[in-house]
Amino acid sequence: MAGYLTTHILDTARGCPAEGITILLHRISGTSRNQIAQAVTNADGRTDGPILPEAEFETGMYELTFQTGDYLRRNGQNGETLFLEEIPIRFGMAEAAHYHVPLLLSPFGYSTYRGS
Repeated sequence: MAGYLTTHILDTARGCPAEGITILLHRISGTSRNQIAQAVTNADGRTDGPILPEAEFETGMYELTFQTGDYLRRNGQNGETLFLEEIPIRFGMAEAAHYHVPLLLSPFGYSTYRGS
């Protein structure tokens, strides 16, 4: 089985998928952090395809950065300085498998896990 990475975002405060959030994917190597992908969530809170497809998969350390600020403002958060403007999640992929890293989002907190 070849490896690949998927993600999605659920707005737990509103009880719905989070549409229109930009997600950046970086590969981490030592002190180097290189952006390798960018996607925007669709109406289902998912990217249209794997953010890291099989053809580009390598084991190693990665970071997803969820740019949540504009979404939170569009959905009722006021102010220039938000509590969660961006959410970086750094994680490792040690084997060629399907990794799914979802984000459960609310204006003042979030959680994640390795999904399926």
